[in-house]
Amino acid sequence: MIDELIERLKIGDRKAVARLITLVENDEEKAREIVKKIYPLTGNAYIVGITGPPGAGKSSLLDKLIKEARKEGLVVGVIAIDPTSPFTGGALLGDRIRMQRHATDPGVFIRSMATRGSLGGLAKATNDAIKVLDAYGCDVIFVETVGVGQVEVDIVKTADTVVLVTVPGLGDDVQAIKAGLMEIADIFVLNKADKEGADATYFELTLTLDLERDKWEKLGWRPPIVETVATTGKGIKELWNEIKRHKEFLERSGRLEEKRRKRVEEEIKTIVSGLIARKVEMQIEKGELNDLIREVLSKKVDPYTAADLVMKNVLGT
Repeated sequence: MIDELIERLKIGDRKAVARLITLVENDEEKAREIVKKIYPLTGNAYIVGITGPPGAGKSSLLDKLIKEARKEGLVVGVIAIDPTSPFTGGALLGDRIRMQRHATDPGVFIRSMATRGSLGGLAKATNDAIKVLDAYGCDVIFVETVGVGQVEVDIVKTADTVVLVTVPGLGDDVQAIKAGLMEIADIFVLNKADKEGADATYFELTLTLDLERDKWEKLGWRPPIVETVATTGKGIKELWNEIKRHKEFLERSGRLEEKRRKRVEEEIKTIVSGLIARKVEMQIEKGELNDLIREVLSKKVDPYTAADLVMKNVLGT
């Protein structure tokens, strides 16, 4: 079945794409098989992360960005991460509703995915779903995170360009996003820039960036602040141009290859950690670690020594 789906994916079958993403989302073993087989077809798509607090207008902005990309003839993939339904485990509030105008466009593929308890603003299977869309032939893949707080910054491990969306009226705006999120943004978007307080928020963002002037000079890229009004389309063209400008900067400076290398390193580490964790869980379920657990409980062995013993057993060293 998987081989047939992959062959259909190669010839542009959208139903095969949808089915493959469902498999990588729901079946870990099949996900491994799929990724192994499609991996040689990947590596061509440019990945743009859209992140920010709930209610910032990320989906509305993304709807307009899709339109800009399509004007240039690019094939667009979208993965919109939504909260998980407590009843079905599926995506809640599917963002595809806001992008309905693109539903019949053969050059756009939009998929909502549920977080299913994963922290960091992304779904666990996001990276594998990106690979499916990449193999399908998408030129650009937008990944919209679930509304994130200060420390949910997994998008930086996934995207080539990270766009952070904020709005006026969040209280202490910059403090609300400074820890973590401020560190990962390549482009800042001040959406709903026609609202009261927009000028003050723009000033605070500028001041925060000014405080790290040395960092940006060393990096060679200072994150721009783009003012937008997603409902009217104001600033969307400028935002799309900044995304393209950042892509050109990464390619010219060699940082794109560097970022992608780090992404591969992180992915391998995550996969290895998962494999080890599953083996340990199996040992616990089978009762193979009962004696060691009792020794830790009785203080004969400390938890770190116990962990070392488990690792030696798992790795056979």
